[in-house]
Amino acid sequence: MYIDSHAHLDGKQFDLDRDEVIARARDAGVRILVAIGNGDGPPTLDAGVRLAEKYPFMYATVGIHPHEARLADETAFAEMERLAQHPKVIAWGEIGLDYYYDHSPRETQKNVFVRQMELAASAKLPIVIHCRPSEGSEDAWEDCLGLVEAQWAAKGLSGILHCFTGSWGQAKRALDVGFMISFAGNLTFPKAQQIRDAALEVPLERMLIETDSPYLAPVPYRGKRNEPAFVKETARKMGELRGLSMEEVGERTSRNFYNFFKLAEISESKVPAR
Repeated sequence: MYIDSHAHLDGKQFDLDRDEVIARARDAGVRILVAIGNGDGPPTLDAGVRLAEKYPFMYATVGIHPHEARLADETAFAEMERLAQHPKVIAWGEIGLDYYYDHSPRETQKNVFVRQMELAASAKLPIVIHCRPSEGSEDAWEDCLGLVEAQWAAKGLSGILHCFTGSWGQAKRALDVGFMISFAGNLTFPKAQQIRDAALEVPLERMLIETDSPYLAPVPYRGKRNEPAFVKETARKMGELRGLSMEEVGERTSRNFYNFFKLAEISESKVPAR
């Protein structure tokens, strides 16, 4: 049993074979998929919800990615508030800061991040965070974790650091305010020792696994389009690091997912509403 806790299945990369990709995931033992609802930013913020409505074993999120923060306006915020009430929406995200590409001004990113934390708190949803610093710097980590500690930690709703790329110290700051740490295919990359070092320290009961499809395909698929079936490779690498089988990692991270979102474990394809 595996759960892909973060996949961008609405992307154009899947337009020709989306059903086949999802079928391969199910055949590989992926019980639940979380369709991340950023779309291409406003006005496609229902991207995850539309998929979750179609597939009974999917949940969804809603949120504006830092890349599109410059597009956020009151209409978009109101649309997300509406979508957040959907019974298949279980989190608000991915949101956060990206200083690597700087597709949106940094102050705008921070303002939109804080606004979305406020909306997520009103909706009583945990947040899913994207954080990528500029090359050779820790700038986005300092700003992102600082905002979480100042604006979110006291709300009691927690969150997920998705596709973790930071250090153990950064992971610990997030753990200290109740976050889960989610590891993706880059855990398998030869130069990703910092991620593996953190993965050895994060308590097993506080971690999730994901693909971030279609990005970051793990070894041995690196360079190809990523897809949810490949989440097993992240589980395999995590198992090698922690002295567990791939299946044990899948089971334990799946249990973490159910516990974190307060969902009942299921044994068939039907997923109950939140």
